[in-house]
Amino acid sequence: MYKYFFRLVFKRLDPEQAHHLAFRWILLAARVPVLRTFLAAALAPRYKELRTEALGLRMHGPFGLAAGFDKNAVGIDGMAMLGFDHVEIGTVTGEPQPGNPKQRLFRLVKDRALINRMGFNNDGSLRVAARLASRTPVFKPVVGVNIGKTKVVPEEEAVADYVKSAERLAPYADYLVVNVSSPNTPGLRNLQATEALRPLLSAVREAADRTVSARRVPLLVKIAPDLADEDVDAVADLAVELGLDGIIATNTTIAREGLGLKSDPTLVKETGGLSGAPLKERSLEVLRRLYARVGDRITLVGVGGIENAEDAWQRILAGATLVQGYSAFIYEGPFWGRSIHKGLAARLATSPYATLADAVGADVRKTA
Repeated sequence: MYKYFFRLVFKRLDPEQAHHLAFRWILLAARVPVLRTFLAAALAPRYKELRTEALGLRMHGPFGLAAGFDKNAVGIDGMAMLGFDHVEIGTVTGEPQPGNPKQRLFRLVKDRALINRMGFNNDGSLRVAARLASRTPVFKPVVGVNIGKTKVVPEEEAVADYVKSAERLAPYADYLVVNVSSPNTPGLRNLQATEALRPLLSAVREAADRTVSARRVPLLVKIAPDLADEDVDAVADLAVELGLDGIIATNTTIAREGLGLKSDPTLVKETGGLSGAPLKERSLEVLRRLYARVGDRITLVGVGGIENAEDAWQRILAGATLVQGYSAFIYEGPFWGRSIHKGLAARLATSPYATLADAVGADVRKTA
């Protein structure tokens, strides 16, 4: 039914307009007590066997919403209502910014993909922190906060910009993510180099500890699929060295060649980060490489090209304790989370693993 509705309505709208319309409906539904209870029962069934512990946190399952959908922390309850076990908000920058000029979001329907050059459009860390502080949750998913660099801040001042956001947002974050991998902020990906990444992560870690003394706020870094293998290894080693809590693999790609894209070449040539099904293979490769390098010493989060329960299961076998999605949600609709959970429970039941935790990294360990 949703796919028919997508073709009839959403496909005819500008992608960003369609996003805002759908999000508005989700927010409205989440504000109606009886309706949200009914929808949560239908769309977010709980499976005891999928309960997950990661980053020192307990979750109903391993499946979460990747950053980018709810940039300003306005729809956390709505996304939990749709079955996401954790919701990563952001990317949030130190200062408010409108993002890049429109049109900046494109659908590649034949490829089940998106291209975006949004440019971290968000309300800024001060306003988002205030929104999180005043939130009275109806549902209680784990809430991650993804932070990035303000566009107008020069690269040499990036650390201070991230620290400002960390100080404001850490008190309200179940975990923090340092995003250095979006292709849509000039110079941002340069921060993935270990000589730049080490002082940045160290400063954010210190800021979180200084601001929140009652608990340790887990800190993760999100990396690009376009990193060379040796750079993936370097980030993995740095994460272990610094005592980082996790790595999210991966963000969008700037690559177009070798992905077998079928959409209109004019669309394919649009600048920005490509997400969705074409990213599946490389994202899985990066995840496998990370797990082979770090094992169970830090938490890995698999994202990029996850469309269904089989994709999520393959990420778990490759080393992901948590998995995230975004692009496929646009194409699959509100029953997507339900389908992922049902499929994961079925795969675990027919697998040789007693628990989901036992399955994490199993395929990589077999080949070690």
